Order: sequence, then structure tokens, then C-alpha cells
Amino acid sequence: MRNKAVFKLTLAGLLIALGVAASPFNIPFGAAKCFPVQHLVNVLGAVLLGPWYGVSMAFITSFIRVSVGTGTLLAFPGSMCGAFLCGVVYKHSKNLYLTYLGEVVGTGVVGALLAYPVAAFLLGRDAALFAYVIPFGISTLGGTVIAAFLISVFKKTKLLKEVLT
Repeated sequence: MRNKAVFKLTLAGLLIALGVAASPFNIPFGAAKCFPVQHLVNVLGAVLLGPWYGVSMAFITSFIRVSVGTGTLLAFPGSMCGAFLCGVVYKHSKNLYLTYLGEVVGTGVVGALLAYPVAAFLLGRDAALFAYVIPFGISTLGGTVIAAFLISVFKKTKLLKEVLT
């Protein structure tokens, strides 16, 4: 018998470590760094652990990435909004396709719009309101597609059911 709380914390730590370790893999796109691994972690966290773990993981990963210089302050609104919406959608619907859409809309639209004040006021960058929608959208699409593939493999191998029980 495993301790569910310890399992969840361990899995969250592993996913955070994956997000931080893969942070050198990014695609510069204007003022933003497209970071598909973060969105992969967001979706896995939402499905396997729930929305609050997902948001916490996104915050911790972003904080570490900014601290070590592999991320920008724009990582916070993008990753956290995506993780939250993705997690809430999965928690209430258990529909994976809506969950993937939640990540894309949460990061690509909501997070991108919230990145504007971060860029304008905290980073002192001139940016249009919708300047981050395309780069955040590209980043989240890449990571979400990879996550969807992994989750489909997990389902076929019964690993998803094993982890969720």
C-alpha cells in the first residue's frame, strides 16, 4: 500500500525537475522564450495530480527557471494560467480533449494577455496587448501535443489507470 500524499509530492517533484532540467530547450520568439516542456508538465500535472498541484508546480518551475537565468518573468502568467485552466477542466470533466484545449486557451490566450502587464510594467518592454498570443500559443501547442501523445501511451499500457488509483 502506498502513501498517496507521498506519491503525489514525489511525482510533482519529478515533473518540476523535468521542467527545470529541460529549460535550456527553448525556442526564442521575440521577447518570449517558447518552452514546450513546461506545457507538457502542465498537462501531465493536471491529469495526474490536479489543478492545485499543477499551479504550484508551474510556479516553482518558473521560479527556479527565472532564478537560474533560463526563463523570464513571462513564464509565470503563461505557465500558471495554463496549468490552472487545464487542471480545473480535467478535474470537472475528465475529458482529455477539453483538458488539452484548457492548456492551450489558458496559456495561449489568458496567460498571453496577462503577460502584457508583466512585460510592460515589470520588464519595461514595449509590447502590444496581443503580442504574446502567437508565441505562447506555439509553445503550448507543442507541449500539449507531446503530452497528448504520452497520455495516450499511458492509457494503452494501463499506466494512467495505475497512477490515478
